[in-house]
Amino acid sequence: MPGSPVPRPRPRGFSRGAALTLVFAAVLGTAAATDCLPRTGESEHHGAPARAAAPRPGGTLDAAAVAGAAERATARGESGTDAAQQVVSRSGDRWSAVYDRGEYEEFEQALDGAYTGVGVGARRTADGLVEITRVQRGGPAQRAGVRPGDDVRTVDGRPIAGLPVTEVLGLLRGDRPGRAAARPGSTVALGLERDGRRTTRTLRRARLTVSSVSVEPLPGGARRIAVDSFTKGTGARVRQAVRDAAPGAGIVLDLRGNDGGLLSEAVTAASAFLDGGLVGTYDVKGRQHALYAQRGGDRRRPVVVLVDGGTMSAAELLTGALQDRGRAVVVGSRTFGKGSIQMPTKLGGGSVAELTVGHYRTPSGHAVDGRGIVPDVAGGADPQQRAETVLTGVGEGA
Repeated sequence: MPGSPVPRPRPRGFSRGAALTLVFAAVLGTAAATDCLPRTGESEHHGAPARAAAPRPGGTLDAAAVAGAAERATARGESGTDAAQQVVSRSGDRWSAVYDRGEYEEFEQALDGAYTGVGVGARRTADGLVEITRVQRGGPAQRAGVRPGDDVRTVDGRPIAGLPVTEVLGLLRGDRPGRAAARPGSTVALGLERDGRRTTRTLRRARLTVSSVSVEPLPGGARRIAVDSFTKGTGARVRQAVRDAAPGAGIVLDLRGNDGGLLSEAVTAASAFLDGGLVGTYDVKGRQHALYAQRGGDRRRPVVVLVDGGTMSAAELLTGALQDRGRAVVVGSRTFGKGSIQMPTKLGGGSVAELTVGHYRTPSGHAVDGRGIVPDVAGGADPQQRAETVLTGVGEGA
């Protein structure tokens, strides 16, 4: 059915194969902006040998071969899910993965902003520590006495020095490569330091629902709009936050640590700042498609986009669109560089393989995958303060 794309994100809380934890990969569903896309795997399951599932040119996997391996294993009375996972693991594609029925249900729930975890956000400080920046009200972390400003030292006794923030948060969620995600009620020991005192607190994971968008007032009527991920409804919330700002007031769009999500939601968010026009392009099995902003966005308001190494996937698409079209100044550090697209393939018994089928580019044709996006201005020791300073300059020059 023609229409705008219905992307499928990698679920929070899963890390099968070599896939990174805490990743919402930008995944296409059944339709594209320009024409209909077939749903991979519904008619391609038969006859291909497992060895054919090596990556194709451009880093894509043969969906029919993966599905075929699962079918043959099932016929032998073995686990089709495990067989498919072995094929995917051997391919070396870090973003493709296989999920059983229960995991995929969790995946679907993640689209609504629900996840299993302890309810914290974190960042890497200038001195290399991982600092708690946000504690969800009523969540396990708050009940255990965790506060913003606490430094994380260990997770389940494991020192986390040098680990990426995304990996630390994945450990708190219970993401383990090759193993099922942790369930609500499981525990995790969090080693913290506050004002020179070290403590260990045991948290019991829970099923949490979070808002992906938060708004903070800034001096002079400007506002900071922080977007954690692009789950359902995120784009509309960004657009409303922009409409609610005072006329002409500047916006700091904070995408630090945003691990991506639904491409359609990122396009809607872009529409808050663009009056139509190209947001990005993508290829699926060699065919090119385009993503366009809706008309009616605010083209005059000063905008600074704040990014870091945890800005991924759909968040990179949004950043690149605003940068390429001269709509925003980008401040911070180079983004992660996740520009591949995954599509679901049904394997039977409720299992699903998410396989890489293509890549996307920014409006100027910049390939994000493996490269990321380079900011216009380095973030320095205090990236948010730098962003606010740049915003002031942008506003004066408008």
